[in-house]
Order: sequence, then C-alpha cells, then structure tokens
Amino acid sequence: MKETHYGPALFIPGENGGRYPNCHSIYIEGDKILIDPASDRKRLIQLREDPGVKAVWLTHWHEDHFMHLDLFDDIPLLVSKQDAPPLSNLEVFMDSYGMDNEDEREYWTPIFIKDFHFKPRRPKQFLRSGDIIHLKTGTVEIIGTPGHTPGHLSFFFPGPGVLLLGDYDLTRFGPWYGDLNSSIYKTIDSVERLRKIPAKVWVASHEAGIFEEEPGTRWDQYLAVIAEREEKLKDLLKTARTLEQIVAACIIYGRPREPKMFFELGERGHMKKHLEKLMKEGVVVKDGEYYIA
Repeated sequence: MKETHYGPALFIPGENGGRYPNCHSIYIEGDKILIDPASDRKRLIQLREDPGVKAVWLTHWHEDHFMHLDLFDDIPLLVSKQDAPPLSNLEVFMDSYGMDNEDEREYWTPIFIKDFHFKPRRPKQFLRSGDIIHLKTGTVEIIGTPGHTPGHLSFFFPGPGVLLLGDYDLTRFGPWYGDLNSSIYKTIDSVERLRKIPAKVWVASHEAGIFEEEPGTRWDQYLAVIAEREEKLKDLLKTARTLEQIVAACIIYGRPREPKMFFELGERGHMKKHLEKLMKEGVVVKDGEYYIA
C-alpha cells in the first residue's frame, strides 16, 4: 500500500495495513489539514516538518484515530461536538466505551496513556454535519454518520469525488457499534446514506483503504454481518443465558482471543447492543440475570 493523490487529498497508509491500533490518514495539501493522525508516526513527523500541518480533523473519538495526536498538540483540533467529551477526560473516555469493571479500567489506563498518548484535549472548534467548508483547494462536505460513535463524521470532496468513509470501512469483520452510545439502527442508516453519495473514490480508515470502483456488493456484505450476528444470538438464546455466557460464546470474534481484556470488551459491548435491540423488538426477554428468545 502506498501514498496516493486524489486531487488535493493525499492518502497516507497506516502501519500494519491500517489495522488496529493504526488507521489510514488523509492530508489535504495546500490547506495543510491532517485527518486522523494515527497512520505512521515517522511519516507524520516528516509531514509536520514539511510541508506542515495547520489543523487536525478527527472523524471520531476512538484511540486508533488520534494515536499520534501528541505530535500536533499545539495545532488546532476539530471534531464533532458529540464526540468531543471522551477526548476531554480519560475517565469519560473509558465510560464512553462502557467500561464498568475496575479491572478493565486498570488494564486500559496505562495503554491509553503510553501507547495512544492520551491526554485531556479540547477542540478549537466543532465540525458540524451539513457544513460545506470552502478551502483553498476546493470544498469539503461534512457528513454526519452516527452509529459507530454518536458524532462520527465522514468527509466528501466533490471536486475529485473522494469520500472518506471513516470507520464504516467495508471490512469483512463488519461494523463496530460496541460503545456505550453506539447504535445499530444509526449504523445501518449511516451506511445507507454513504452508499448513495455520488463518489468516484471511496477511502476507508482501515485495511483495504481505497476503492477506486463502486464498492457494489461490499455494502450489502458489510451490513449483512449485523444480521448474521443477530441470528447467531437468537439461536443461542433458545436456551436461557446470562450476559457472561453470551459473551463466552464469542459471536463477534469467533473464538476466545488474547488479550482477554481487549476482546471481551468488544464482545460484551456488541452483545449488549443486540440484546437491547431484540428486547425492544419483543424477540428476547430478560428474566432475572437470564436472556431468552
């Protein structure tokens, strides 16, 4: 994977193929705007030195999108208003992941501080859904795509027809909606909104990164993962299960994985969202500590 220009947008591939804990970055040349500084630390240091960075934008608040933000702490930071609170305080950050277990918080605290350079940050201003920002190099349309996080943003550059999908990355893993304030319904709505935008190039934050042809069936395959997870859960709940028994079934990750604290957090967060959805729809009921279809 290599750096690629699409009009004023420079695609900067992340380390390890853009897989967690990295992501791909976008640099808007001319305007010197860097989007999601978590790609390649050495390359971002070079970029800061020449040609320079005047502003940093975030698609959302997750750590694998701001990992190298410490290189730019003296530079204006812009993010959505909805996604600013987790960046302001580490306790709020962990709350936003739904970490209600002290062992989890003790495990993650040094990782967020040391590996992801977390520190309290307040944006210079907010990026708002629906805004059209006129830059020297063209316009950027700010598209609110909540679900993954409450204030997740995607960016459309109509000149070159480049659409930055952010973490609606069209990977085989499927969508992430495991945070405290994530939403399955809004995730589906946001993906459907993105697929209707008349782009020519689609840029995702992880893995494949660039799609120079309409993703086609990838949209459907990506969303189908949600239904597949739900069907597995409904099948599991033909017998009453506790939340911990549901988590142990590894519907999201397929099998137990290490580090346990990492994968169980994701598994639990997603299963809670599916259980909330199925109970709201009257498909699952809760009896004491047990869930049953």
